[in-house]
Amino acid sequence: MILRRALQSCPRALARRNSQQPRRCISTEVEGIEASADNSLKNLQSIHAQLNAQGDRSVPALDPETHATADSATNDVAAQYLAFKQSEKHLKTLGATISPHYQPHTLLNHPPSPADVTLELLLASEAHQGHVTSLWNPANARYIHGIRQGIHIISLEVTAAHLRRAAKVVQEVCRRGGMVLFVGTRDGQDRAVARAAELAKGYHLFERWIPGSITNGQQILGRCKTKVVNELDQEVPGFEEQLYERPVLRPDLVVCVNPLENYVLLHECALNNIPTIGVIDTNADPTWVTYPIPANDDSLRCIQVIAGVLGRAGETGQKQRLAAAAQGTITYRPATGLLVVKSEEDEKAASGKKNPRARKPRSEDSDASGIEGRRDPAPSEDIFDSDEMSDKLEEVNNREDHRLKGGRDLKTSV
Repeated sequence: MILRRALQSCPRALARRNSQQPRRCISTEVEGIEASADNSLKNLQSIHAQLNAQGDRSVPALDPETHATADSATNDVAAQYLAFKQSEKHLKTLGATISPHYQPHTLLNHPPSPADVTLELLLASEAHQGHVTSLWNPANARYIHGIRQGIHIISLEVTAAHLRRAAKVVQEVCRRGGMVLFVGTRDGQDRAVARAAELAKGYHLFERWIPGSITNGQQILGRCKTKVVNELDQEVPGFEEQLYERPVLRPDLVVCVNPLENYVLLHECALNNIPTIGVIDTNADPTWVTYPIPANDDSLRCIQVIAGVLGRAGETGQKQRLAAAAQGTITYRPATGLLVVKSEEDEKAASGKKNPRARKPRSEDSDASGIEGRRDPAPSEDIFDSDEMSDKLEEVNNREDHRLKGGRDLKTSV
């Protein structure tokens, strides 16, 4: 009986408690709303008291004739402007400033040097992004760091090392007076290629490569204008006629930022033993170029970084060459097969210097008829060269021996 009464009294107690809980919640919410309303009312009363203390200020009316405000309004505007400047001066130092933000024009106007190449710079330029794993070339396995979401990730440490090595090659070629050709034929690569060529004092190509420009250059580039310069890059006149017969100039180094579209160029360079530098993505073959740079060739920012670094390296090499030339040291091999053409006055002066003690005719050597007689000058050493004569005699004897075959005399007898 006791258990039954306890069970019967439990539901009633629970029902009473459940009915009391909502009443308590509603009463607390009502008290909070009343407190917030009282606070807002007090705030309004304080603001109203402040406005009454300051007094009412009417807005100045416009003049219907001049459509201008009164002088008092102008003074108020000036005071407001001064107050705004003072507040701006105090609030100017507040907030956060983002200093290392991306500026696209800096990579073209002020490209980084090889010493400024960092992993953060390569990462920001998306040099680590490769292609889909299904398009990869197995020869690039040593350059790949891993796979993320089906895309190969290029190791940036390898990219930085290969980029510095290629920059050193460009610097040394420019220091020795070599010709560097920068090639980039994709859309958007023209500005980066032209800027790199401008820094390295080289040449650039951003259109289609004409097949045979190296292997058959005499027919394709035979009419291109060439000139002769000294060690200070100053043009030396007088060799225009001799340059037409000389072979076409070939680049000493080719930098190609998109090797997939310029396979013919790389093949011609390989046939003529011209070293090449190329940006190799995960779908390209690194054996096409001499000095590969594993990086993303589809990112324009990555191409701008690589081309700018190589251009800066070429600029450093050119400065070293000119500094050595200013001190009298030539770092390259001069051109051969060019004859210095002298004027008639120079030839006469040179002939006078060669024979300063030439014998002049005297009146005693004249004949009775009055005609001056001249003695034959002694044969000079320049006319008869003993070594040259011995070489010619030996050549003649060799020809005579060649005519005798097996004891047969092939010479015609008289």
